[in-house]
Amino acid sequence: MSSQEHPFAVYVRILGKGKKGSRSLTTEEARDAMGMILDGKVRPEQLGAFLMLLRVKEEAPEELCGFVTAVRERLEAPQDLQVDLDWSSYAGKKRRLPWFLLASLALAQSGVRVFMHGARGHMPGRLYTEDMLDLFGLPSCNDWAEVAAELDGRNFAFMSIDALAPQLGDIIQLRSVLGLRSPVHTLCRLLNPLGAERVIDGVFHPPYGPMHQKTSMLLGMRNSVTVKGDGGEAELKPDSESELQWILGGEMHTQQWPRLLGQRVVRDESLQPRELLQLWRGELEHEYGEGAVINTLAAVLKLLGRVSEPEEAVRQARELWRARTKDAY
Repeated sequence: MSSQEHPFAVYVRILGKGKKGSRSLTTEEARDAMGMILDGKVRPEQLGAFLMLLRVKEEAPEELCGFVTAVRERLEAPQDLQVDLDWSSYAGKKRRLPWFLLASLALAQSGVRVFMHGARGHMPGRLYTEDMLDLFGLPSCNDWAEVAAELDGRNFAFMSIDALAPQLGDIIQLRSVLGLRSPVHTLCRLLNPLGAERVIDGVFHPPYGPMHQKTSMLLGMRNSVTVKGDGGEAELKPDSESELQWILGGEMHTQQWPRLLGQRVVRDESLQPRELLQLWRGELEHEYGEGAVINTLAAVLKLLGRVSEPEEAVRQARELWRARTKDAY
């Protein structure tokens, strides 16, 4: 007598039945499948097969919507903790410093409540946001009480996915085992756990921009921007155009955001994280770094509804950057 089929086997079969027999999961199927994963009801070999079949097929927006919904249902995030901007940071930087961190801190100083979440360590040789926090005397929050305290004190809080959703953190670390990123990298960027009205995230591969945009629409987002940014982070390049996938007022559109600088800037020979703090304090001149901060700020100001045209956005971004308190860190 054959053993009874595992309840999760149906989802592996849907994805892996061959070119003619396989299909994407519906939103409800994806929600149920991710729920089983998060609840520890899936065998390791099933999880590996499921993740890699999704990776080969590429995630559909309906699947991502279901995955995100399942995670949100288990986060137990406080309903009364308000933030203005959700900023995800999962890629890490390899060729440039994470200048976008300065943009987020400048926004926070100006009164925008920023919640940033991310992961680290899953790709060797990259600089992750969490590892930069010590430079500024900032913590990586372990629970929602710490997040609330940081937001009330600084308008900025960072939480690792390992604290936010440990099961997802474990899956992200499987990259070194499986050899490929999994759909979890994508769904984490779209979590928006505190229900911010505005969201910014980054992608590296161009097809993922529209995917994030469509998923955000399915999740009911009315204002978001996905940046094809440096290294896959939400950071606009100052020396080339940046492709942005917008949702503004519930309507989708794509924009080529103009460059700030007239020509390409040669990369630094080595990455020195302390230069982030030096640029903030005004102790360092760095054409690319300051340009990345200002251009990223400009796009966020549009997302916040303060401005519509890039030229005016850049002007306001320069003012905001100049107004930062240089000795705050």
